[in-house]
Amino acid sequence: MPADPPDLIILGGGLAGGLAALALRRERPGVRLTIVEPGERIGGNHLWSFFDSDVAPVDQDLIEPLISHRWAGYEVRFPAHRRRIGQAYRTIESERLDTEVRAAVDPSDIIRASAVAATPDRVTLDDGRVFEARAVLDTRGLFGPLPGLACGWQKFCGQLLDIDGGHGLTEPIVMDAAVDQTGGYRFVYCLPFSATQLFVEDTYYSEKPDLDRAALTLNIAEYAKTHGWRVAAISREETGVLPVVTGGDFGAFWPAADPVARAGVRAALFHPLTSYSLPDAVRFASWLARDTPLDISLAAATRKLAKEHWRRGRFDRLLSRMLFHAADPPDRYRILERFYRLPAPLIARFYAGRSTLADRLRILAGKPPVAVGRAIGALMEGL
Repeated sequence: MPADPPDLIILGGGLAGGLAALALRRERPGVRLTIVEPGERIGGNHLWSFFDSDVAPVDQDLIEPLISHRWAGYEVRFPAHRRRIGQAYRTIESERLDTEVRAAVDPSDIIRASAVAATPDRVTLDDGRVFEARAVLDTRGLFGPLPGLACGWQKFCGQLLDIDGGHGLTEPIVMDAAVDQTGGYRFVYCLPFSATQLFVEDTYYSEKPDLDRAALTLNIAEYAKTHGWRVAAISREETGVLPVVTGGDFGAFWPAADPVARAGVRAALFHPLTSYSLPDAVRFASWLARDTPLDISLAAATRKLAKEHWRRGRFDRLLSRMLFHAADPPDRYRILERFYRLPAPLIARFYAGRSTLADRLRILAGKPPVAVGRAIGALMEGL
């Protein structure tokens, strides 16, 4: 145990933990930090993409050094609707997050290990070492059972393809749902990193969390073939299974008696329908760096913040129920196809988690693109 304990131990060096460390270093450079991360690299092997409007102007300086790719707009495709939206889109590569965090934090303060126990001011590692701090922040994500959460799942596999002769895309396709929908809501996501490099991700929404990597990689190969792309090599791959929250009990998910502070996905700080966590990770990091006390009171403060986020997410959980419960799997795409006919500013606010009352009324207005009775049933589930 060090003679001079740090002010904060961050458990988990993913997006939420990495951004929290960077924000504290920028705003409160005197704060002593320790990051506990079992992986070889901060951020692991991930890409995080976001709309420029997801990040408040005051937080742009925090996120700017992490951006690897930029575009002026994006496209969506559905069986009966295709649209370009002129909204700036950005991508962060985990390698950049790793570089920035290691430049900001002393190497000796990044411990490659797993935590097996934590209290508000103490962490026990899998090798038996014990560390104390003024506060502990758990950002390790979700693993195992999710008490209190009713969920569907978003499952994906993405590959960075090197394409002979180029792919012809100049802007992302954020959602190509003009693909087979037999197994449930499915779309393909394309990010052009260069004229010849294209990141292609195949994504499903389904009721079960099992991921069939072989099927998804085959889908990517078929998608490339359909577009006439000759794949010379695959230089990156990532997979993931993310919760899509349809309902639940926040008190069961995070009991008031749990004394350890949380952040990121572990605090349910993500969009209930899209599983999108970057906007909330940035907001949390900014909040933490604004003179938030780093002591055992941090647990109560983070739980209060997360509980308010849960309250604001009620409408988005309703939309998640609509997606899973109001339509048969092959017809679920119709809900998103209708959504993407709405005004671009409304879409931007939705992704950022800032939908207004008028936005919500507009989303629900008119005849639903699914059976009316089932739509009403999905609405009533949350009452």
